[in-house]
Amino acid sequence: MDLLTERHDGWVTLTLNRPAQKNALNTALLGALADALTTLAADPAIRAVVLRGAEGNFAAGADIGEIEHKTSAEGATDPRKTHWATIRAFPKPIIALVEGFALGGGFELALMADIMVLSPSARLGLPETNLGLIPGAGGGQRLMALAGRARAMRMVLTGEIIDAQTAHGWGIAAHLEEDAATFSTQLAARLATRAPLALMAAKAALIAGEDRALALTEERAAFETLLDTADKAEGIRAFRAREKPRFMGQ
Repeated sequence: MDLLTERHDGWVTLTLNRPAQKNALNTALLGALADALTTLAADPAIRAVVLRGAEGNFAAGADIGEIEHKTSAEGATDPRKTHWATIRAFPKPIIALVEGFALGGGFELALMADIMVLSPSARLGLPETNLGLIPGAGGGQRLMALAGRARAMRMVLTGEIIDAQTAHGWGIAAHLEEDAATFSTQLAARLATRAPLALMAAKAALIAGEDRALALTEERAAFETLLDTADKAEGIRAFRAREKPRFMGQ
């Protein structure tokens, strides 16, 4: 199974389980995650979720094969947009336990969580411009809200991947822990004892305040437009060939 569910007393661990692909977020996995969260949202026994990746990585981006031939028209009706919206609308606290790579869509997923806990092994980035694209699920906007304009520009424009210590120092993550897995489970158990209505109300208020200040629609529209460009095709070709891309601005 691409998504593993483990129930605990008052909380759940959801594990992205495509280790051969470093847990890259294809549409099926993203849909499974959205479906699982929809079910958990309606379960009063569950008050928090720990989201992690299998075998040492969180999620190393989207599935390149799905993007390679996608057009802007297909991007506009992409079911992934609904899946992302469902994940963002989950009313209970989500803890993102980030080990290893959290890149592209994987980093965008971690940025949608309410509390990010980093392992020292974590490596985070939005390298979409290497493929002639930009973040498509609000990652650039959320990164800017957390780390500031200068650092968001630095990461998005250059595709730089930063380490866990840098990410924590920039305020991207709430915690950097040597034993991030144990810390995350303890945190989830602690949240499960707190007033659930208050937690949901607090989360809803904070997200509403954040999202109103972000140009999420504009970022998504720009992503969809870039799907038709020759530079996107060249970026993915070069990525597959392990070559440096030659972008022509077309």
